[in-house]
Formats: sequence, structure tokens, C-alpha cells
Amino acid sequence: MNVAILGAGAIARTMADTLTRLQHPEIKLAAIGSRSLEKAEAFAREYGLSKAYGSYAALAADPEIDLVYIASPHSEHAAHARLCLESGKHLLVEKAFTKNAAEALEILALAKEKDLLVTEAIWTRYMPSRRIIDEVIESGAIGEVHSVQANLGYPITHKERIMRPELAGGALLDLTVYPINFALMAIHSGVKDLTGTCVKADTGVDLLDNVAITFENGALASMHATAYSPTDRMGYIYGTKGYLAVTNINNPEKVELFDKEHRLVQRFPLPQQVTGYEYQVIECLETLKAGRRECPSMPHAETVHVMELMDRLRKLWEIKFPGE
Repeated sequence: MNVAILGAGAIARTMADTLTRLQHPEIKLAAIGSRSLEKAEAFAREYGLSKAYGSYAALAADPEIDLVYIASPHSEHAAHARLCLESGKHLLVEKAFTKNAAEALEILALAKEKDLLVTEAIWTRYMPSRRIIDEVIESGAIGEVHSVQANLGYPITHKERIMRPELAGGALLDLTVYPINFALMAIHSGVKDLTGTCVKADTGVDLLDNVAITFENGALASMHATAYSPTDRMGYIYGTKGYLAVTNINNPEKVELFDKEHRLVQRFPLPQQVTGYEYQVIECLETLKAGRRECPSMPHAETVHVMELMDRLRKLWEIKFPGE
């Protein structure tokens, strides 16, 4: 499977580093596309790529590319996904999948029409640690799950993609999306109520979020994210018999089981990884080999569901991106 990266920013570099070190016999990083040929060529030299394109259209038109990883700003995901799908390319689209649910539905409909795989690159959904957490919950070791807490924060207000509304910036689509996904993966129930508050930048985007979800089964999730500062990135899944503590919900470093007396019962070993980005690409390969067009770790319905929840929060917070 020949993979190309669309966009040459920081997250694209992480993916390039991942795939060049992965050494998977069926996965090859083959090309980079940027709006600047000079930037693309520098990227290609750094990672030993044979192809560098100075436009996204040229990248999409390469007949030897099987899968395109879209690493452009949130605001451009739908347009770039549309371009690649029209050129017959399977897609791995960086989270947030699009800037709103309407765009997500449009892209998924086009993928179905073209019979192409599209999946959201929210890496925490594909990691082995996710399966470990699921298995512990399903085993009944913590009893019935009744609440979740999760937080994520990094000092990233200096980044344009965060501060600019025309890039669909803010903490919600970049950071809060992770605690939301963490909660939805732990609590399998419909959403009864969604509320939250935020602190905005002068540009109008959210930088500090508190979100609460009440589920139809009576469970509750409390989530916090900030672009102002680092947080401990902890996630907790509380049950009637004990709880799970997940260190770093963005890329789990430890998964620990505690009983009702707060005693450590078990620490679950996590496999060695390249960076954690590799699992979503490997699942794309396995899904395509199986003849499917939807990755099991991140079903299309879940992508749309998360986008709808974030749309509801932005409406509550009176945040509208240009062009909406």
C-alpha cells in the first residue's frame, strides 16, 4: 500500500517519521504534497521520499498512490478529502474529521459513491491500549461503569491553527475531541444531555473547555481541555467494583486497575510502538485487504456522532466558523 501525506506541517512529520521507521512489508510512504514545491522537496529529502508535489491536485492525481493521509488544517479537510476521492484515493483524514457534521456526511456519502475507504485518524481509537481497556470493562472487573473523567491540555495558543477561526481553530476540534472520544469509548449508551462552558480568545475561538455528557443509561462523563497549559492528561473510568486509571488519554502510558479500596489490583502491559500513529495506517491496510470500506475501530457513525456533539457545543457557545 503506497501512502502519501497531504500537508507538510508538524503532524505530517510525525506520520512520516512513523512510517519510515515502521518497516512494514506492505506499507510504503511514497509521496508528500504541499502548497509549496520547495517545502515538499525539503520534506521528501528529509524522509527519503521519491516523490514531492507542489500542489495537492498533483498529489491526488498520482496513479501509484493508494492511501492519502490528510494532515491539513481542520478547515480544509472536506475540500482536500473531496479532491482525493474524486481522484480515486482511499483516505485517512486527521481528526477532527471535518469542521462540522454536514461536511462529514457529505464526504462519507461521496466515499460510498466512489467505493473508497475513508476513516478518521483519531489515533486513540486504533491503539492496542483501547482494546485492553475495553476488555477490562467487558470482563466486569470494575463492575457497571457509571462515570468517566478525562482531561487534556497543552500550551498551544501560539499556533495559528488554534487561534484562527478561518482554520476552524480552538480547543474543541483539536483537544476536547479526545476526552469526548474517551468517554464515548467507555460508555456505550445514547447521549441524553450535553452541556458545557468555554473561555474564548479575542479571535472568538474557544481555548478552555468544560463539557458534561449525561447518557441515557444514567452514566455521566465530565471532560476538560485547555490550549493554555499542560494538564495531567488523565482519564478515569469509574465502576461499581473499582476503577481504571489511564495515564495520558492522548497516547496511554499506563492502564491501571484499582479496587473499591483504591488498592492497585493490576497494571496492564502496553506493547512497544513506533509513535502510536502506525496502528491507524495498519488498520487501513487490513480493512482494504478484507474488501471493506469502513475501519472497525472508528465506524463512520461514530465520526458523525462526535462531529454532531461538537456542533451542538459550538452552537451553545455561539462559535461559528467562516463559511458556515
